[in-house]
Amino acid sequence: MRSEKILFITQEITPYVQQSNMSKLGQELPRLMQESGHEVRTFMPRWGTINERRNQLHEVIRLSGMNIIIDDTDHTLIIKVASILSTRMQVYFIDNDDYFHKRKMRTDEDGNEYSDNAERAIFYARGVLETVKKLRWKPDVIHCHGWISSIAPFFIKTAYKEEPAFADAKVVFSACSDELQTPPAENFKECLQFRELPKATIDHLDLDLSSPNALSMLALNYSDGFIQAEEGVSPELMAYAQKLGLPTLNNAEAEDTGKAYADFFERLYE
Repeated sequence: MRSEKILFITQEITPYVQQSNMSKLGQELPRLMQESGHEVRTFMPRWGTINERRNQLHEVIRLSGMNIIIDDTDHTLIIKVASILSTRMQVYFIDNDDYFHKRKMRTDEDGNEYSDNAERAIFYARGVLETVKKLRWKPDVIHCHGWISSIAPFFIKTAYKEEPAFADAKVVFSACSDELQTPPAENFKECLQFRELPKATIDHLDLDLSSPNALSMLALNYSDGFIQAEEGVSPELMAYAQKLGLPTLNNAEAEDTGKAYADFFERLYE
């Protein structure tokens, strides 16, 4: 079993947020992989709608406190953890007062998408990757699920490519129908700048920043596989993944979700 250790960088997980196809899959998939013998680590943002007391979230002091600089501004990384008792599954939460405290997921109370959603995704990706390094854990497969995870493949294959924790990992991007409708802000490329990442790498990104699918297309450019997690995903993404020659999976057509994903993860090593 070459995909023994699986890192899930997930957008939402039930029961921490309102139940949806994405949040149900966010819980079901790590559980199925864990029950079939895989070792998993699961992350999601600490959205402002999550009730910390009811869900028994608590801060992990030894993992918290790092400052993540985005576009010359410091943002403190806070790591929290909770367990889903019914599944014996532990979930790590990425938190920050600027990006998640008292803020909903994609849209505000009036239904308008947050203008800094792409920046929030950058913070989330870097927060997860830095935490995995601190955990001294080396995943075989990294499954990025939803728009908030879409920056992670880029960082894994560029800024973090020499890190032992990620150097050999296969990266899968999985899209749902609840994707961003507005393109990234004008300062998006400046926000991506990190470490010794060559400026030319960012300046020459093959990316149409005017497209609502910009973040997902960026994810596909740096992924080893693509999964359409449900119906309603933009057909442009599947077509683009096939153009890139990526292995693809349409989960909506799978009869056994756990087996379909496990088999797909194994295919990445062929």
